[in-house]
Amino acid sequence: MVKKSAKKATRQPTPPAAAARALPETRPTPVPEAAPATLRRIPEKKHTINDIARLANVSKKTVSRVINESPFVREETRTRIAEIIRSTGFTPDPQARGLAFRRSYLIGLVYDNPNAPYVINVQEGALGALRRVGYELVVHPCDRNSPEFLSDIRQLVSRQKLDGMLILPPVSENNALADMLREISCPYIRILSAALDEPRNLVQSMDRQSAAEVAEHLAKLGHTRIAMIIGPPTYRSSQERLEGFSNALADRGLTLAPDYIAEGSYTFESGAACAEMLLSRSPRPTAIFAGNDETAAGVYRTAYLRGLRIPHDLTIIGFDDSPLASRLCPSLTTMRQPIRDMGRLAAEKLIAKISRTEGPSAAATTVFPHLVVRESSGRPAN
Repeated sequence: MVKKSAKKATRQPTPPAAAARALPETRPTPVPEAAPATLRRIPEKKHTINDIARLANVSKKTVSRVINESPFVREETRTRIAEIIRSTGFTPDPQARGLAFRRSYLIGLVYDNPNAPYVINVQEGALGALRRVGYELVVHPCDRNSPEFLSDIRQLVSRQKLDGMLILPPVSENNALADMLREISCPYIRILSAALDEPRNLVQSMDRQSAAEVAEHLAKLGHTRIAMIIGPPTYRSSQERLEGFSNALADRGLTLAPDYIAEGSYTFESGAACAEMLLSRSPRPTAIFAGNDETAAGVYRTAYLRGLRIPHDLTIIGFDDSPLASRLCPSLTTMRQPIRDMGRLAAEKLIAKISRTEGPSAAATTVFPHLVVRESSGRPAN
């Protein structure tokens, strides 16, 4: 019997291929070649105010005056420095600028106004003037009827370290607010429809005279049954427009009857509701002077639902000449108020006060609206 010889098990070596799979191959990380000198980007040097002063051969203080639009720089020097600033792309460092002048370069804009287009237009006008001199705007809606109103504004000034404040109507009609701002030495400008402060603190619109112009227009067209939708009676602008309108009608032998006066809130909805009431009168009015363009748009809706044609059956006149006025059909006759200009003028006056370079801006700043006659006004049918 032949015995089978037992073979001793031996461990076979790992094939080279298997070893390659088990241990990933490591290669040295390639070193990128240096880019040619012509392709390398050299960081641009950020110019400082000292560089601008050296290039213009003037003092740093003169450059600062140009940046802040001070009037105490010769025009030739101003032009030269401005050109160097433009060509170098220099922009002032806001932190360094604030430390140097102990300012925040922040201006507050406070409002409590339901008329959004008005607020936006004032804001855009103010921003254009402020940003030219390196200021920014802090927009702060508020509730002027709140018991904490004054303390909230005081905290806003302190928290944001505001250099000054622009105040829109009807908040601007609050004399206690102006007193508080004077107490804490915060410069301010009030946009108002009446002279409730020193001229240096005001941008004033001539609402009374503007409403009188509307009355003259309607009288010339031959209207005698004339109605008016006023704004909230607590708004000074509403009082000014009502008195100017009714007095001008009386001067022409016409009467604004109490039944033809409705109290709105400068909104579309209030315009529609007030028009419903006025057009239910017998005899109904042939013309309605609305407190603003939003109110007038509400009158359009009610007139349409009642089947009245504008201006054949009803003449409608607004106030402000917002973009809405020319988009209505038929287009709205309205009193054009230069709202953006008012914002710009208020900002310019405030910067002059802060810089203590008021000059002519210390005098009264008055804007004069004018009537823009479009398709919504015409002679009465009967």
